[in-house]
Amino acid sequence: MSNQEPTRLLVVDNYDSFVYNLVQYVGEVADEVIVRRNDDLDLATVRALDPTGIVVSPGPGTPEEAGVSIPLFAKTEYPILGVCLGHQALCAANGAPVGHAPDVVHGKPSTISHDGEGVFAGLPEHFQVGRYHSLAVERDELPDSIIETARTTDDGEISMAVRHREKPHIGVQFHPESILTRALDSEHERRGNDETGATATGDTDGTDGTDATDGTEATDGTDDTDGTDGIELTLGKQMIKNFCEFAADATQRGATEMSATETDTAETDTTGTDTTGTDTTGTDTTETDTTRTDGERR
Repeated sequence: MSNQEPTRLLVVDNYDSFVYNLVQYVGEVADEVIVRRNDDLDLATVRALDPTGIVVSPGPGTPEEAGVSIPLFAKTEYPILGVCLGHQALCAANGAPVGHAPDVVHGKPSTISHDGEGVFAGLPEHFQVGRYHSLAVERDELPDSIIETARTTDDGEISMAVRHREKPHIGVQFHPESILTRALDSEHERRGNDETGATATGDTDGTDGTDATDGTEATDGTDDTDGTDGIELTLGKQMIKNFCEFAADATQRGATEMSATETDTAETDTTGTDTTGTDTTGTDTTETDTTRTDGERR
């Protein structure tokens, strides 16, 4: 994050079992990371923290049950990345219905394509993502304020990633921090993901399900998070790095625009003072009045 102001990222913990995987990714690129539970925050507290950007984590339940998550998207313009439940909160805040997915997926690899911008900058055109959710937002129910940025062919009805048309808000339905999110080894693997995917596991309790305790996240027998033992984490980390840079740039842009607005206001005030320059002439008139007063003294 060179040549930028120090970055302070707030991670909103929606009671997800793997939130600290996200926290670790953020901590590798941000100067400061603050983690708060979704019911330990309100908008006033967030504004007092004044983060460079916010990550709204995955978690169980619905967006409406996720504390401050929806209000963050609805009522602030901080740069925000919503992951899984956070993605759904972004969509819900803009009027999109969040409903049950056609299939419950806890540990399903899917191949996505994307627009190459924002969090997807510099990433392969197609790559595999890890999905853990039983709720979803359908693509054809996205409001005009939301633009789709990624899609998958194996669940063509479901939105995989979005961004707000005006605010610096981004959502991804999948998990960048999952060991399943990685580059594809071959075109054959891509076709295999599209055609078959993986069998959903875990409880089908109708919640978002990311708090599953069936061990799906560590299917290869290791919870290594530093890229050893053959686990590929580079791609997910790059996405988080992209968001941190996006947040820093958006914050800097906002500060510059605010400064320009303040300058314009100051110039307007100065112009007003110049207009009061007529008052300066008035002052000359006052001097004439003084002369008259002096004459009276004579």
